[in-house]
Amino acid sequence: MGGSNIRVMIVEDHTIFREGLKKVLDEIGGIEVVGEAPNGRVFLEMLKTEIPDIVLMDVKMPEMDGVEATGQALQMYPDLKIIVLSMFGEEEYLYSMVMKGVQGYLLKTTSMNNLERAIGMVHAGQQYFSPELNGLLANRIRQYSSHEFVNFTGKEDEVLRLICKGLSTEEMADQLNISKRTVEGYRAKLLQKTGLKSTINLVIYAIRNKLVTIEELESGKETGR
Repeated sequence: MGGSNIRVMIVEDHTIFREGLKKVLDEIGGIEVVGEAPNGRVFLEMLKTEIPDIVLMDVKMPEMDGVEATGQALQMYPDLKIIVLSMFGEEEYLYSMVMKGVQGYLLKTTSMNNLERAIGMVHAGQQYFSPELNGLLANRIRQYSSHEFVNFTGKEDEVLRLICKGLSTEEMADQLNISKRTVEGYRAKLLQKTGLKSTINLVIYAIRNKLVTIEELESGKETGR
């Protein structure tokens, strides 16, 4: 990934999964695991002495789960970058964690390439959503009322669709044949027009207002391999 090591903290109650994840991160390289916590309560204590670049956060844990730990951590440290590690069937928690401000979410069955991609994008200030989970998120979002509909230009609509597919700024720039700065300009305009604060909220907005279909979201699975 280049530059100094990305400092990662793992919050996961299953020791075997934690050990396996550490081995995968070691294979990726450029990553230093600076802490491990078996639940949210231990994680919050660790944050008092060590603030990592990235947190890999499990959802279901004893004593304090990932939802509560994420909410408390982001209240204390709003700039903390958290990537959720989720299993199928946990979409009931997914929406609330997205709304709390996590920077990404991944299935635990994800590939090493997608894990590396997610960590790299989130560390660079972007957000990453596992395309496999978009359908689950969409089902949850349908239970909530829509924002007021906003009209987008053709290019803004194109950028929004690519954001929903999980493309990075660089990939969007290549696909649309424009500069990365121009892509960031369109992203900022989308956030300004909708009054939203993050890219994840843009994805939610697009699903709520039926600007993208589940089929389009699913097609994003091919990216990042």
